[in-house]
Amino acid sequence: MEILDVRSAPEKPNPHNVSVRKLYDTEHAQVMHIELKAGEKMKKHITPVDVFFYVLEGTGSVEVGDEKAEVSRDMLIESPAKIPHRLLNEGDSLFRVLVVKVPRQTDETKLL
Repeated sequence: MEILDVRSAPEKPNPHNVSVRKLYDTEHAQVMHIELKAGEKMKKHITPVDVFFYVLEGTGSVEVGDEKAEVSRDMLIESPAKIPHRLLNEGDSLFRVLVVKVPRQTDETKLL
């Protein structure tokens, strides 16, 4: 058994300039922890695999394709492969999200 404390996982440099920590990475799936402070947002991008977001804390917005929705704790959002998406924190508190990519991403993410 392996146990990983999110706070001990190193932050991963990324083009969004937000806190991203890789928690799990196997040939089958990847799991990232994203933390957006008040006013932070990710750049719109496309991943070559299916992604889902699970909101751990706070309230924020998720854009997938032409849709945008406000989401909060304990909500799960599906983002199909090759569809532009991003996370935004337009509020004034912390927004933490678990991001799961299935299957494991091997091709590059494309920024828009």
